[in-house]
Amino acid sequence: MTSLELIISIAAAVLIVLSGMITFTGTLGLVRLRHFYSRMHAPTLGNTLGVFCMLLALMLVFGFVHKKFIIHPLIITALLIITSPVTAILLMRAGIKRERHEPLTIYAPDEPGTMDLPTKDTRLITESTQETMSPTDHPRPEDTSS
Repeated sequence: MTSLELIISIAAAVLIVLSGMITFTGTLGLVRLRHFYSRMHAPTLGNTLGVFCMLLALMLVFGFVHKKFIIHPLIITALLIITSPVTAILLMRAGIKRERHEPLTIYAPDEPGTMDLPTKDTRLITESTQETMSPTDHPRPEDTSS
């Protein structure tokens, strides 16, 4: 085994292990995060970056073995980079549209409640909270008629 073969083998092995770790991290994000909207980000990144590292390792090994540049993994990576975020965006939009009609979950206190989507009622949040306050809780406006 020549030193070039050894270097390419080590680089490919590191890329394959890195690919597995990144993909596993994305999977943990999918399992550990509680809500649909939180879960969408980690698998999309893990999928894209994990497959990119795997295909880069494939390009190194097969490019060295066949003594020519292999473009198929680059095409696969480009298509994955385009389709994975688009799929995530479409799933998020479908979730938002469904949430408008029926709230799916009750969120934890640190997360937003049902989706705060724009409605025909365009009052500010401060206006709606002042309506629920008692008359003694309302702040008095400054007297500007001096």
